[in-house]
Amino acid sequence: MIRKQDLMVHHPYDSFSRSVQRFIAEAAHDPNVLAIKMTLYRTSGDSPIVNALIAAAENDKQVAALVELKARFDEENNINWARKLEDVGVHVVYGLVGLKTHTKLVLIVRREDGKIRRYVHIGTGNYNPKTARLYTDIGVFSCREELGADLTELFNSLTGYSRQQSYRKLLVAPTDLRDRMVSLINREVDHQHNGGQGRIVAKMNALVDAKLIQTLYAASQAGVQIDLIVRGICCLRPGVPDLSENIRVISIVGRFLEHSRIFYFHNNGDDELFIGSADWMPRNLDRRVEAVVQVEDADIAKDLQEILGIMLADNRYAWDLQPDGHYIQRRPANQTPEQSSQVILMEMAQHSNGGN
Repeated sequence: MIRKQDLMVHHPYDSFSRSVQRFIAEAAHDPNVLAIKMTLYRTSGDSPIVNALIAAAENDKQVAALVELKARFDEENNINWARKLEDVGVHVVYGLVGLKTHTKLVLIVRREDGKIRRYVHIGTGNYNPKTARLYTDIGVFSCREELGADLTELFNSLTGYSRQQSYRKLLVAPTDLRDRMVSLINREVDHQHNGGQGRIVAKMNALVDAKLIQTLYAASQAGVQIDLIVRGICCLRPGVPDLSENIRVISIVGRFLEHSRIFYFHNNGDDELFIGSADWMPRNLDRRVEAVVQVEDADIAKDLQEILGIMLADNRYAWDLQPDGHYIQRRPANQTPEQSSQVILMEMAQHSNGGN
């Protein structure tokens, strides 16, 4: 399926166990798979993902796991799993000095018809089957050659074999992610100044970074229309006259914890969408290894735009941030049907699965 086209999964609406977990488990037992490399930030105490990596090592595959020992609340789990992985011969790496590794990446190297093909999963969420039932996250599977090459070089950097400073498709922190995001925002300003329509929609967990906030303020003053879906801390104040009057901010607090990061740039009609592990915070941009990738498959890009549109139209669990820092919960107007984005997405997933 991945060879035919890139695939997107949206958890918990799509099953984690039947997609990401199965992807890794089948690779562990596939005789044509030569290597599996992945990052582990948060793991469960009975992690089937780690068990799959152990099985892969026992099946004589080259396995590398970057385990973040400083993942808050999961330090003990990660230490225990790291020891078990080392015991079976997995190459366990504990990250780069001074940086937390927060990326959500899997690279699988497979022998096919006398050639080598690389399969990747790039996500916004942790490889944890328990939180995958509670957190909303996006993941993309691909076997695009440039992505495979980028992940290979990033893992080489993380395991100490190289010091990569640029990538073909990935936006990587702390290397170039901040500068690239600033550049994408400023490109919308350029389009606005040249008679086009500047438009940005960004979804994240937190917006704290002063430089990106100032860049968004400048974009708003230029006339760029900006919608931000920020679940948690937001240090930007929307709707301030002559500063941020073209910026709107909502927070969606519902049954699931909104955890996915999605970034949309109108680009004068040539839409560009990105997903990845990074919030717009100094720690993510400067003190963590993060990876964001542009979605190149047109169908997936369309799906992501639909998801963002559904969230922006939420009139039940969305809270509007006011210029003074207070939030007001949206309520359906008289005779207006209730629109909960999470309920709508659950119904869409159920319909696509034939009602099962």
